[in-house]
Amino acid sequence: MFGAFRASGISQGGLLWKARMKMDLSPTQKANIRKRLKAADDVVMKIQQSGVECNALTKLKAEPTEAQMPAKDKYTVFSRSFKGYRKSVHKVPHFTKVAVPRTAPAGF
Repeated sequence: MFGAFRASGISQGGLLWKARMKMDLSPTQKANIRKRLKAADDVVMKIQQSGVECNALTKLKAEPTEAQMPAKDKYTVFSRSFKGYRKSVHKVPHFTKVAVPRTAPAGF
């Protein structure tokens, strides 16, 4: 009952607090996402202007730019396992380091 191994809210709760995190992004997080997208668009534009041609560049040209993307696609990604098939982009592991898809499947 008392001692090092007593039951407490913290010891019994585990990682439950993470599941209750808000799905909303703060204005600063949203601004950083827009900044990252604009920087990626700038790199694609500069490579395109240099005259380099490759399959990867052709695929990137087909993707919408940050200005053309709706807010839903900027801040959420498609996920089969989430309710509503959308999850906040900050729930994606290493979302600042990996390429997050800019478009979702049709109808989502």
